[in-house]
Amino acid sequence: MHIIDFLSGSVAGACGVAVGYPLDTVKVRIQTQRQFTGVYQCAVETLSKEGVHGFFKGMLLPMTTVSLTSSVVFGTYRNCLQCMKQARGADWLPNTKLEVFLAGLAGGVAQTSVMSPGDVVKVRLQCQTESKRRGAKAPRPKYHGPVHCLLSIVRDEGLAGLYRGALPLMLRDGPSYATYFLTYTTIYEWLSGGSMKKLDWKGVMLAGGIAGMAGWTVGTPMDVIKARLQMDGVRETKRYKGFFHCIVETVRVEGAGVFFKSLGINCLRAFPVNMVVFLTYEVLTAFLRTGPERVDPPPILE
Repeated sequence: MHIIDFLSGSVAGACGVAVGYPLDTVKVRIQTQRQFTGVYQCAVETLSKEGVHGFFKGMLLPMTTVSLTSSVVFGTYRNCLQCMKQARGADWLPNTKLEVFLAGLAGGVAQTSVMSPGDVVKVRLQCQTESKRRGAKAPRPKYHGPVHCLLSIVRDEGLAGLYRGALPLMLRDGPSYATYFLTYTTIYEWLSGGSMKKLDWKGVMLAGGIAGMAGWTVGTPMDVIKARLQMDGVRETKRYKGFFHCIVETVRVEGAGVFFKSLGINCLRAFPVNMVVFLTYEVLTAFLRTGPERVDPPPILE
């Protein structure tokens, strides 16, 4: 993978994390805690009890690991595209839509191995509603920060604790990235009139925003299961015996509609986040490259 692609993708991913993190915190809390009944109620309660800081709990780890996850996704995606071209003996031809879909699928699955530990820590800290600024008699937070949370999970649950929810994470990110890259490529091709010539920043942002929404529409059901498995037994008695039991129990208690409970906020977050990601990626890539090259999708879905 070209160093410029890596640098641009890493910075773009970090910008995406920062822009979307407050809504991500609200989303995770709605998915895992029944005390929050909607986006507005969750946001108001978080702000009143924890202040602005409450929306950014656990952000440090995703910000520091985004380069690693970006390189895995983008590197896998690029290499798979090249391998599939070579397999059909057509290096000079553009990749087919199926190849773009499969390469995105592979990239999303591959990143699970490096993303899962950080994601578990992020979700645990986001769901920690206790605030340090409240009175001395108020409940104290269980985790004092990302590093303390990481070490506490390893101590209490072993290394396997860092991979709780890894299966639904894989089933979320594989199809999500496949849809993400395919949607971006399709819209980009449509906006460029089939020539794949370089688009202006408005076209790039539009394609990126729509691609992000499409990816999260596919990934939201597994996102709900992932978050519940990651938090199971942390704040209350353990409820789920595993992946399939979590799905069955969730449907039995709350109905199938719960899988799309956070779809609205995911789409609301995905559009501006991916607009920023794509624009940052394009601006940095254009600045760092000495010669004109065609646009490639950035390596992160937020």
